[in-house]
Amino acid sequence: MIPLYKPYMPEELPELSNILHSGSLAYGKYGKQFEIDLKKVTQCSEISSVNSFSAAMLVALKTIDIKPGDEIIASPMSCLASNQPAASLGATLIWADIDPHRGTLDPESVKTKITNKTKAIIHNHHCGYVGYIDEINAIANEHGIMVIDDAIEAFGSKYKGQFLGNVGTDITVFSFQTVRLPNTVDGGAIACKDFILQQKANLIRDLGVDRKIFRNPNGEISKDSDISIPGYGFTMNEMNSYIGSLQLENIVSLLKRQELNAEKWKIELRNKFDDIQILLENDLNQNPNYWIFGMRSKRKIEYINKFRELGYYASGVHLPNYYYSVFNNNNLLPGVEDFYERFFALPCGWWLNDNEIGLKF
Repeated sequence: MIPLYKPYMPEELPELSNILHSGSLAYGKYGKQFEIDLKKVTQCSEISSVNSFSAAMLVALKTIDIKPGDEIIASPMSCLASNQPAASLGATLIWADIDPHRGTLDPESVKTKITNKTKAIIHNHHCGYVGYIDEINAIANEHGIMVIDDAIEAFGSKYKGQFLGNVGTDITVFSFQTVRLPNTVDGGAIACKDFILQQKANLIRDLGVDRKIFRNPNGEISKDSDISIPGYGFTMNEMNSYIGSLQLENIVSLLKRQELNAEKWKIELRNKFDDIQILLENDLNQNPNYWIFGMRSKRKIEYINKFRELGYYASGVHLPNYYYSVFNNNNLLPGVEDFYERFFALPCGWWLNDNEIGLKF
């Protein structure tokens, strides 16, 4: 069975043993280098690594001062990991509907959900397919609220020729969890448009500590280095950072392989199935990373079973989060339900080659 997800790992990790026995395992030179490498790839002016996606989202939310009772507009059609951090802070998630042909927030629905308690919008880019970025950002700017681009599955996706993280959104969060590309075994990152906001995020991810002044010339903790805000121990360790940098060396070719796989899928599916709609096939504003290959069909379950019989692990990927009682909000939305009933995905990752796509039909 060809898997829908597969962790990428370079065959050789030449420095890993040296790092493990170096005595310097916590965030340091490899962590800083990974952030430099991330900036080179994404063209983000600022980016900070953390040790998980949950950490990235928590830091983003705390950076914009989310408190219990604050309302956050979000899509229920996203990964559970995207919405749980807000719930853990006591924020109220307000579900907006989605465009059923895209899987991301419907700007018109978002407009109707804004109240005087709304503090932020989490804009999930479902399975790497990019949403209505300009429209959502414009709505937020009009009402003085912040937008977090949730790129949990969208590292390497582009909007109008620019990588996510560099498209004008206030904050972008990435996941480097095991089945993401790149992966650091586990990890994440936060990219803020505003330098001051990024500096605040850096403090929050590291217990409120400013490492530049934390110790005096003797190496002792300086009493003049105040800790003024609460924070977490969320920095990425040296081993994970090293793995991330090594993977970024190949990221362009890996993403290109996925793009070529997607083009092959389009040809195969057009020729053989007249009741499958390829997701966003003609949208020129966005280039997904093809973490998966997305489709819609009224015969979703039938096709999932058919493709599995043919050796491709097809899946609907996510369950709408409003089905989970933790969010205490199970009002069904028509766009979400339509998308959930029709959307499914096929493997499209770097591990497939041309001969494996369509050969089994």
